[in-house]
Amino acid sequence: MSTLRSLAEQVRAFAAERDWEQFHTPKNLAMALAGEVGELLAEFQWLTPEQSAAVMSDPVLGPRVRAELGDVMIYLVRLADVLDVNLVQAAESKLGEAGRRYTVEAAKGSATKIPQP
Repeated sequence: MSTLRSLAEQVRAFAAERDWEQFHTPKNLAMALAGEVGELLAEFQWLTPEQSAAVMSDPVLGPRVRAELGDVMIYLVRLADVLDVNLVQAAESKLGEAGRRYTVEAAKGSATKIPQP
């Protein structure tokens, strides 16, 4: 299994081989990422909650969702690489912050966002 660092190196090399670094500005990458997330969302549009939970077992939708997730991951990793952000550290920091804001006692079993002071 590839690490995020290895994936970032692969995507960086892919872009360099094609002379695409000139286009990979943070703005352009963020916009491309948003577009790919929109394409991922489109695969779930109009599905029932049950259908969405079983989407990967659908022979048509499953591969499309997997491909869109791949696109999202590539653009996210590329954006983080260009901005020199360690995604694992950023996610761990955000998770720690969320744990402090949404304690188990206050948030367990509830989708309501009631941050703790």
